[in-house]
Amino acid sequence: MEMEEKNILCNSVVAHNFEEVCPEKVIKFKPPLYKQRYQFVRDLVDRHRPKKVADLGCGDTELLRLLKIYPCIQLLVGVDIDVEKLQSNGHHLSPYLGEFVKPRDLDLTVTLYHGSVVERDSRLLGFDLITCIELIEHLDSDDLARFPEVVFGYLSPAMIVISTPNSEFNPLFPTVTLRDADHKFEWSRVEFQTWALQVANCYNYSVEFTGVGEPPVGAEHVGYCTQIGVFRKTSGKALESCSSEQHDQHVYKAVYTTTYPSLQQEKMLKFVLVGEVLIQVDHLRLCHGRMLRERKKEVGPKLPTTDTSWNPHLLLGSVFTEAEKTRIEGSPKPFCEGDKFFVPLQRLLAYPKLHRFHVGEERLRALIADSVCLSSDGSAVVVDLHNSWDYRPEEN
Repeated sequence: MEMEEKNILCNSVVAHNFEEVCPEKVIKFKPPLYKQRYQFVRDLVDRHRPKKVADLGCGDTELLRLLKIYPCIQLLVGVDIDVEKLQSNGHHLSPYLGEFVKPRDLDLTVTLYHGSVVERDSRLLGFDLITCIELIEHLDSDDLARFPEVVFGYLSPAMIVISTPNSEFNPLFPTVTLRDADHKFEWSRVEFQTWALQVANCYNYSVEFTGVGEPPVGAEHVGYCTQIGVFRKTSGKALESCSSEQHDQHVYKAVYTTTYPSLQQEKMLKFVLVGEVLIQVDHLRLCHGRMLRERKKEVGPKLPTTDTSWNPHLLLGSVFTEAEKTRIEGSPKPFCEGDKFFVPLQRLLAYPKLHRFHVGEERLRALIADSVCLSSDGSAVVVDLHNSWDYRPEEN
């Protein structure tokens, strides 16, 4: 449990005991400080849209759970030294049922690795973003010395985010020396920034400093409770710090991996397309039937069933842009032959819900052919004009 989220008890690391303190003396953050840290990362993802993201020291995987919803991310990796945490939390990263019903546009693979952040594993090369949230303060002096060489030098991602406690804030907490019993150190802003600038200069990165957790009124001089460094690679050329053999190193043990359903997978694309086609065809069929009934009332029973002078884009009750209306109106119209209703594939592809898949007529036909009834030339979906469950007010 972190110091900032405690309400009544504060952990005195020096005395290794708990002391009761007055609730009014405990600083409370809204939202809680850990959520502010995660939101900071989420805002970065929103702005920079990385495809490959790794969280070093991922712990209970909560940050990964928040990041897996971002459509831009296609590879999400967590690394931690605590194998039991990884094993017990992996299932939280599994796809939900709704993610099969409405799959992502792009593939997503999520993997959890058991290992140390100061070990080199080539599977983490080439990432867009690596996060180290409240990690470095858990490293002993030897590991801290190796950390920059591995993360900045070997892995060398486009962006690195490091957060760590600001020790200048600690006097505002009652009876605290270090915020967690496992912390090996906690730096002041000068100490963190000195270390960060040295690392950035050594490995061709720029760094910007910020933080989360505003201090209370009157204590602004101590700075943020959590200090953050955002490192961006200034050169596209990776440092030649490792041999070709090291690029094939797999030292981490994969504890959990899962792949999310996406429209890049043929079976999922087919599943979604068939569903959208059936829904769209039924909407058009019902709209056409309603139009026929209304015209029958106006002009009598001799209205030909082959009449196509209608605008289904208006009857569907949807709001379309002018460009969408032009595209729809420029496509072949649905029509009837006897008691059969035909919807041309080109017409279906003109509607936004199907147009967004960027699938041509030939590919659409191939994907849906074994799931729907097509006309003899394969150019249209064919359904019965009337179904037994249709609502027909004139029969009541």
